[in-house]
Amino acid sequence: MSDADAIPASATKITYIDGRPATITLRRCKLVVAREGQVEERLFDKDVVNIGAMEDNDLVLEDETVSRNHCRIFVEGDQYLIQDLDSTNGTFVNRVRIREAWLRPDVVITLGKTEIRFQPFDERVRIVPTETDRYGEIIGRDRKMREIYAILEKIAPTDATVVIEGETGTGKDVVARTIHGASKREGGPFMVFDCGAVPENLIESELFGHEKGSFTGAHQTRQGVFEMANGGTVFLDELGELQLDLQPKLLRVLEQREVKRIGGTKPIKVDVRIVAATNRNLEEEVRAGRFREDLFYRLTVVRLVLPPLRERRDDVKLLARHFLDHGHFNKDREGHRRVTQFAPGVLDRLSQYDWPGNVRELHNVIERAVSFSESDTVELADVPEHIAWPRGVPRDNDSETDVSIPLPDFRASELEGTFKDAKERWVASFERDYIAGLLKKNNGNISHAAREAEIDRKYFRKLMKKYGITAQDDDLDVDE
Repeated sequence: MSDADAIPASATKITYIDGRPATITLRRCKLVVAREGQVEERLFDKDVVNIGAMEDNDLVLEDETVSRNHCRIFVEGDQYLIQDLDSTNGTFVNRVRIREAWLRPDVVITLGKTEIRFQPFDERVRIVPTETDRYGEIIGRDRKMREIYAILEKIAPTDATVVIEGETGTGKDVVARTIHGASKREGGPFMVFDCGAVPENLIESELFGHEKGSFTGAHQTRQGVFEMANGGTVFLDELGELQLDLQPKLLRVLEQREVKRIGGTKPIKVDVRIVAATNRNLEEEVRAGRFREDLFYRLTVVRLVLPPLRERRDDVKLLARHFLDHGHFNKDREGHRRVTQFAPGVLDRLSQYDWPGNVRELHNVIERAVSFSESDTVELADVPEHIAWPRGVPRDNDSETDVSIPLPDFRASELEGTFKDAKERWVASFERDYIAGLLKKNNGNISHAAREAEIDRKYFRKLMKKYGITAQDDDLDVDE
């Protein structure tokens, strides 16, 4: 990539040495407010600071010469900008009236009778991998994961916008929830919006809301995701799928922290933190013209890249045990674990697999194995064949389990006719024996037997009638 194509660093910089995160620079700004002999210092870690006389501003100035929404300071690339918001008395930087200007350290901003000295306040922190194997809901002891934990410890408590990148299934949604849970917004709403799952004609309404009668079918006023998340966090999943024509409206929310409903005329202030996720490379999307460069700058205050599971194989066993111990799919009616352990060799086979679907695929495989297991142990036979016996691993020499399956001894009469006819006879025989056996096991109680078979009671009775089975006697009559 040439210098001309380079995208400026984000406001909160993560510095890498030999591919490893070495330091993180948390960008903050200090505003020293002086009016009528009184001085107040305020430190902000937000990427947008709104200033004015109204109480919904980040910095509220009790000055009759300051407009209700006077100006805002925001991050652009790796620098700060100030923008006047059509104030009555104007915004001045070093005594020069401006509409928009870059801010240098120690410049004086004048709003009415109030002077504000601007001071960048960067904090550089060395990244040292944590010793724990989990952070919030995130699980993994691989060094890459423990470095991410160290970064999250620093940025989660702030209001910094975060973009989480990684392949499908790497757990981006879990990281987003963990960031929210570790922030000062923990008690607020956590709203999820999947940019790739909502029909194109509904995305704008879902995000920003609409007024009654603003379009066909708008029978009542409706809040959008940003309004509903006020005081909390909005998680924009699959951000790379957001339509290009909607990106300027998202940029407006990021810059001004306000939304305008479809059909509405009045901007609505929102106090939200934005966390986004994508499996696309946003830098490449910017260069291809599919993602706005200014929106990229505003979103990527902090960028986290989650490693795929194949690059952290030592975490496979840890995750597999966690899913087995805590998965709802492995609980009986009393809440106890039905399957408690893995047979020897099973975890080794799981660790050798490449997991193209990452952590999500591993979770699904463990859930499937539990449903297939006939005891309290997950056997190799319960694992999908392509994982249990990858190419090059002969079954005959597998010392971990005997996978030979005895074939039924067919009588000559049972081999008569076509395959379809023979199959139907075998299915009928199985159904007849299964229904009769299940009824005997449940002492003739049809409701209990149907519940154990997990089929509808009416259908269970239909099968009984089909094969002439009654539940009146202990021996269960079966009409020949």
